[in-house]
Amino acid sequence: MRGFYILLATIFVTLFFCEAPGVANVIVQQRDGDSTRAMAEKMSETLSRRLPQQLSKFSPGQSAQQSAQKPKKEESDQSSLQASVSETIPQSTGQKSAPEQKSQETGQGQNDRPQLRLPQDKPLGAAGPNRNKRPGPEDADFIVVQDRWREGVPEDPRFRKGSIFDPYHQNVLKGDYPIIGNDIFMNLTLASESFYDFRQLPAAQGVSAARPGSLEFFGRGRQQAFSEMAIVSMDMFKGDASFKPVDWRFKVEGIANINYLQARENGVVRVDPRAGKSRVDNFSSIENAFFEWRLGDTTRVLPFLRGKGSEGGRSPFFDTTSMRVGIQAFTSDFRGFVFSDSNLGARMFGNVASNRYQYNMVFFNMLAKDTNSQLNAINFTDGIRFRNQNVYIANIFRQDTFVKGYTLQFSTLYNTDQASIAQDSNLLPVRPAILGSPIPHHVQSGYFGINGDGHFGRLNVTNSFYQVIGRDTFNGLAGRPVRINSQMGAVEFSVDYDFFRYRLAGFYASGDSKPTDGTATGFDSIVDRVNFAGGEFSFWNSQEIRLPQTGAELVGPNSLIPALRSSKLEGQSNFVNPGLGLINAGIDVDVTPKLRAVLNYNYLRFVRTEPLELALLQDSVRHEIGHDLGLGFIYRPLLSENIIISAGASGLRRGRGFTDIFSSNCDGIPAGCGANTPTLFSTFVKVKFQY
Repeated sequence: MRGFYILLATIFVTLFFCEAPGVANVIVQQRDGDSTRAMAEKMSETLSRRLPQQLSKFSPGQSAQQSAQKPKKEESDQSSLQASVSETIPQSTGQKSAPEQKSQETGQGQNDRPQLRLPQDKPLGAAGPNRNKRPGPEDADFIVVQDRWREGVPEDPRFRKGSIFDPYHQNVLKGDYPIIGNDIFMNLTLASESFYDFRQLPAAQGVSAARPGSLEFFGRGRQQAFSEMAIVSMDMFKGDASFKPVDWRFKVEGIANINYLQARENGVVRVDPRAGKSRVDNFSSIENAFFEWRLGDTTRVLPFLRGKGSEGGRSPFFDTTSMRVGIQAFTSDFRGFVFSDSNLGARMFGNVASNRYQYNMVFFNMLAKDTNSQLNAINFTDGIRFRNQNVYIANIFRQDTFVKGYTLQFSTLYNTDQASIAQDSNLLPVRPAILGSPIPHHVQSGYFGINGDGHFGRLNVTNSFYQVIGRDTFNGLAGRPVRINSQMGAVEFSVDYDFFRYRLAGFYASGDSKPTDGTATGFDSIVDRVNFAGGEFSFWNSQEIRLPQTGAELVGPNSLIPALRSSKLEGQSNFVNPGLGLINAGIDVDVTPKLRAVLNYNYLRFVRTEPLELALLQDSVRHEIGHDLGLGFIYRPLLSENIIISAGASGLRRGRGFTDIFSSNCDGIPAGCGANTPTLFSTFVKVKFQY
């Protein structure tokens, strides 16, 4: 009984003086046959060694006060403790205790300290080196475990061991184990994106001495395009991120691109027809480079958002606010109708009322873009080029509006695009556009939007509406300053039945019925990347279709709006345009958990055709664009984002309005000049590997 009391006293002294964080962090080794008295003796010996080291950690005043009594106290405590323990140990010389007999059998004396054995099990994942101190002879009794992340797991056939080359299972390079301390992680991403597109587009026949008089619409428009992107990304952050946002984060992402384009007409790959019919280009850029830090609880950063139930300046909700500065990606609404880009800016974001509300306040000082790769014009070779354009965005989301599962968003955006003069990489003038009168001008536009996404029972709903107001100091097509007043609306309904999702959608962008009256009523975005009405599986949405001999786009890539701007990424917004009306129907089929098939149909019409008649100097252009049909699939062989293969084919059956724009006056002589307008189509394959 006395040995038991001694053991309790020893544990109490250990916890009090040695500042142990708890018995959960102490490993004690007990050999077979050790009794309670033997353990008490060993721990008393440990105390005699460790106690002076721990006492040295006290404050100088305490150390000075205790230094005079330290020798006597240690000696008296140790002697009394040893005497108490020795009373409980048999002193007979003719009979040896079990521990002493065992020490003779193993060849170790009683004073030999056995080395502490840590568990031999290893973590399941590629955890990297363990940061616990390697135990030595002085750690024979206990050791503090500091690295709680790399505790071993016993062998079990149900568990799969990770590897440093396996990004899916636990991996120190994928943020599953800390790299510094217990709360600093790193996520390393390596990716390859390959894209091939074989297409037939409306193209003007290039000027050629071999075929004089061949400058007609609908020349040989077949093209082949290939793009390869190599992506390296490093994301380092502090914090577990399981129950709250990270304390800080630093991310940098670099992309190297090589692209190839082959056409069958001169003047497609370059403005200068002497450049030939093919082009190989490469560019490297930084697409993400930002630092993010947590400002604190939202109710402290913005005290007026404490809400009901706050007492003494404290809120009952845990909400947080963070700041992010640098090159970063941002999409202003659910489908990217107005702004979706990765650019240089500052963003303050957070949540309110127990995460029912989320908000963003964003400022972008826009960087210029490389023409052929569409990446930011920033690298170590060419430096950095700015766009002379600023964008301000503020939005707020409210979850569970009207019904549970439906999120409502209010969004405001302001775009100020300064007057400037610029050419793209292919020597095409992009600012100001050469459509109409090419005079530098300043565009200021404000967007007010209401967006929603969610479900009402089984019915999935996505909706969007924007009103735009502003001014353009000189619109080239109108030939005068204009006031901006335009609208956009979109809605999509879908229903899931087993493995099928049936979609029905509509899209409307207002057009300008009087291009020269001083009021621009055609809708245009800032930098859109629309995931709507088929996306990449739609011919109209995925391709860049240019108006020959005007230097303007009828529609840009990844966009729905026929804006007539010089370039979607490098040109200025143009609110004197024909607008668009679209009806969409589609089916998404989950063939297997790995394979999804997509079938998409769009019917397209111009809302107004007067801007087209003015730009092309034609008397009449009808409204119908045509029928857009596409199909494709998305395949994930590993049921993850590590390998994604997508492919598709789409085509446009030309309507009367589209035929009025892209017509041909020749009769087929010389051969191939475009008497028979070809079918427009696109087939693509995209493969992504990601570590």
